[in-house]
Amino acid sequence: MKLRVVGAKLLLLLVLGAVRAPRCTHPPRCTDPPRRYTADWPSLDSRPLPAWFDEAKFGVFVHWGVFSVPAWGSEWFWWQWKGEKLPQYESFMKENYPPNFTYGDFGPRFTARFFHPDSWANLFEAAGAKYVVLTTKHHEGFTNWPSPVSWNWNSEDLGPHRDLVGELGTAIRNRNMRYGLYHSLLEWFHPLYLRDKKNGFKTQHFVRAKTMPELYDLVIRYKPDLIWSDGEWECPDTYWNSTNFLAWLYNDSPVKDVVVVNDRWGQNCSCRHGGYYNCQDKFKPETLPDHKWEMCTSIDKLSWGYRRNMAMADIASESRIISELIQTVSLGGNYLLNIGPTKDGLIVPIFQERLLAVGKWLSINGEAIYASKPWRVQSEKNTTSVWYTSKGSAVYAIFLHWPEDGILSLKSPITTLTTEVTMLGIEKYLKWSPNPGKGLLVYLPQLPPSALPTEFAWTVKLTGVE
Repeated sequence: MKLRVVGAKLLLLLVLGAVRAPRCTHPPRCTDPPRRYTADWPSLDSRPLPAWFDEAKFGVFVHWGVFSVPAWGSEWFWWQWKGEKLPQYESFMKENYPPNFTYGDFGPRFTARFFHPDSWANLFEAAGAKYVVLTTKHHEGFTNWPSPVSWNWNSEDLGPHRDLVGELGTAIRNRNMRYGLYHSLLEWFHPLYLRDKKNGFKTQHFVRAKTMPELYDLVIRYKPDLIWSDGEWECPDTYWNSTNFLAWLYNDSPVKDVVVVNDRWGQNCSCRHGGYYNCQDKFKPETLPDHKWEMCTSIDKLSWGYRRNMAMADIASESRIISELIQTVSLGGNYLLNIGPTKDGLIVPIFQERLLAVGKWLSINGEAIYASKPWRVQSEKNTTSVWYTSKGSAVYAIFLHWPEDGILSLKSPITTLTTEVTMLGIEKYLKWSPNPGKGLLVYLPQLPPSALPTEFAWTVKLTGVE
């Protein structure tokens, strides 16, 4: 244990030491040094978002930890059992586990016995995901990597005896997907966090001994493309030392040019500061935001972690998921879809089925999604529910309901002498005519449902329109 603590302190001292830009010793050959960001929000918020994130559009979120062992209620099991002391959790424990069973006793049962990172990566690739975000540590404090400051409460010392973060990262990157790491700033029952809370967060014992050493360790060890921060809501960013960490991340870290972060760095930051905005779980804006954002949501509508008591009525349908993806991208966002593996490391078939359905849809319609931009009009709320995206000179109209008469009415595009219309997945040009009002009428192909390129949500590609 002493070696781990000493190593963590050395790591923190190394990364906190200011790394200065080298002095120019040959002025004629020197170029301007890269911009350095200061540890304040005006400077940090001015950093351009690396382009890969906006181009990616679709990612998979993975909530996995010791909460996957009781697999009941949600990933907040420990808090709801011992923090809120909800009676249904007390009853669940009495009915299923021996007396005096603690949350720590779940640790050895988190085995990951059937976790095959290549199988996961193959599934995520087949789903069309361009990035994957794994929980490295949830609010329970258990780390899915050998954290030097989480002695005997990590996946190498206990349970799987494996570096889950590292193994999945290797598999993901072998398939040219980006790798993101979720990390909770707080830990519900950590003694140092409780001590800081008792002191009104005027002390930072927990931040200095736990939160910051872990964040620096994750960045240096795994070089993530994305840091998905969470657990910020009880304290301001000044308690978490967020701006100091982000300044190091953007200036001197090994991922300074590619890393992307979200907005959960303090109770004052959501939808205001950071990289892209989450704003809140399952955030859905009504109109086009003026800042890059991401909608995170879960296939299980009631939980992020795996639940043994999950019912089919709790599972988002294929049409709902694909519809949310389309609407999110049309409004300039990314769509991060969550699954919760079992304690053994299995992704249950219903989650696989939903992910593969997204991949099948994207294999036909991905041209209208990946690397697209919002168009001047985002949607037309009519009987067919049309959502627009654009790429270069092309405009994509994605309609969610097939019109009964087979004629798609589009009000927003302005036709020209060079206007052409196709449907993704069908090679032939489609016939069209000017709409008597404005826009155009597109005559959809007369095909049986089985011959259509997809079962739900079809994309019409328009060129030569304004």
